[in-house]
Amino acid sequence: MDETHGPRNPREKYGEELRLRRMASKLTQEALSEMVVCSSTLISHFEAGRRLPRLEDAQRIDRALGTDGFFARWLEDLEAKYADHFAAVAELEQQARTIQQFALALVPGMLQTESYAKALFRAYRTNHTKEELDRDAVIRTKRSQLLEGPLRPVVWTLLDEAVIRRQVGGPEVMAEQLSRIADMAESGRLRLHVLPFRVGAHALQQSLLTLMSFEDSAPVAYVEGFLTGHLMDDPALVGASQAAYTLALSDAMPRQESLALVRATAEEHAHDQQ
Repeated sequence: MDETHGPRNPREKYGEELRLRRMASKLTQEALSEMVVCSSTLISHFEAGRRLPRLEDAQRIDRALGTDGFFARWLEDLEAKYADHFAAVAELEQQARTIQQFALALVPGMLQTESYAKALFRAYRTNHTKEELDRDAVIRTKRSQLLEGPLRPVVWTLLDEAVIRRQVGGPEVMAEQLSRIADMAESGRLRLHVLPFRVGAHALQQSLLTLMSFEDSAPVAYVEGFLTGHLMDDPALVGASQAAYTLALSDAMPRQESLALVRATAEEHAHDQQ
């Protein structure tokens, strides 16, 4: 934690409060860990904001410090729906006037069906449970509600052709997923373009990219990799990202041709089921 500026996010504020309450009780991290039945290293992680305690750990902390359920109640507000690197992006989506997203390999999260999302989670998670898959798929698919309200943003969706060709979850899942995207494009909820394989190299070939603009604040750009992401607000980096998006969009198929390709590919996947 940056001692000069103090806690920077809710998790760090939680950890700092824990540290202050522990010190006020004249307990070392080792002493508190014995009462919570965990390691002193884990207490250190809690206090630094790197980890959150489980509910039962928070309840033991409250008993050890005599805080009458304070840390257990606060924990409920900190259990993030999204990974740390994406939480701020999810909040910004709700405020954006325009969202321009490019997908290199996967359907963008806000457009995913529940079956598609579950297939993705299942592919990279070990020892997953049905309850975990169901919970996380619901969290992800709820992002699409952003496109339903009267104040919905203008959404541009640029897909590399690889996104619509790779079968995630099998042909039935892909047919459903692509039909949904096509329906949304046809109804005017998003502007859809496809970057076909024949283009070859293009300006966004190295990364997923999301651009967001707002009514009363500067635009931002977001890039993402495996279990990590980077939100940029530096004007030079955002400008370079916007330029790359414009270049890639100029290589894409026109809107109607893109829609027709997505529809046709959905039908191809559907035929694979037979």
